[in-house]
Amino acid sequence: MVKQRRKKKKDIVFVTGPQLSQIIQKWQKWFTIEKNCSSHTLDAYSRDLSNFFLYLSEHIGFAPNVTDLGDITTRDFRGYLAKRHNDGISRASVARLASTLRNFFTYLDRNNIVHNSSIKLIKTPKLPVSLPKPLAPEEAKEAIDIIGKLHKTKWIAARDMAILVLLYGCGLRISEALNLNVLDLPEENTILINGKNNKQRIIPLLPIISQKIKIYRDLCPVTLKKQQALFIGAHGKRLNAGVVQRQVRKLRLIMNLPKTATPHALRHSFATHLLAGGGDLRTIQELLGHESLSTTQRYTAVNQDRMMEVYKASHPRAQKK
Repeated sequence: MVKQRRKKKKDIVFVTGPQLSQIIQKWQKWFTIEKNCSSHTLDAYSRDLSNFFLYLSEHIGFAPNVTDLGDITTRDFRGYLAKRHNDGISRASVARLASTLRNFFTYLDRNNIVHNSSIKLIKTPKLPVSLPKPLAPEEAKEAIDIIGKLHKTKWIAARDMAILVLLYGCGLRISEALNLNVLDLPEENTILINGKNNKQRIIPLLPIISQKIKIYRDLCPVTLKKQQALFIGAHGKRLNAGVVQRQVRKLRLIMNLPKTATPHALRHSFATHLLAGGGDLRTIQELLGHESLSTTQRYTAVNQDRMMEVYKASHPRAQKK
């Protein structure tokens, strides 16, 4: 039995044979590039795969190797997902486990390592559509103002403000903002973003955003070179998303906001407020980098809910008992 450990995450153990262990490492590199994902996402998918191989080793009685993967049946996959469901994990987690397995076996198939189509026959439970939870326009503006004063070190406070302005003003994911390098800064009034699955999109850059980034760079104690990360931490390395998330948690306490008020909520706010202002779905889809229009259409439901709240609060007929 060979247990392969990721160098950076020693708590993730793969109970596999030596050849399969090497293939998993290659898959991890491929997955990171293919999905342009964060280390957090890779960590989650790796844990899912580790859990599957632990189950498989107990199921067949030994640590599986590459040749054993072709023998896995639809029944085996269903048995694993059923076990995890019985363990008490959510439907969303079961769906992600199935997605992880599909991704791994797709990699094996594309690289002519193992051909096993059994996983494609697995149907995962349909999940209820969760609606985005944006901030109100005044809350988004106040959050940006406050975060610019939270940190006692001026350049760090300016950095945090520039990041939140990017999230709200451009609809970026936190990973997209933190993956920006200095050379990505535009000469014109647009910025090129490398999004999920390495999908690129061009986003207009409002003057206020350029201004906040310039203030941060002017205050930054390090002269940032073109190849360097745009947003750095106190030690001069690329800023970690956890730092921004901690600052936003402090914001929540100050502003008495719900737990849904995260950095990603500013991206939701960007889309919802554009739609409320008359923006069309196709344009918003392109700005957000959504592959499917149906993903963007969730914001219409959010907007309708908001309109109903205003109606109930304001319309005289709605207030009658």
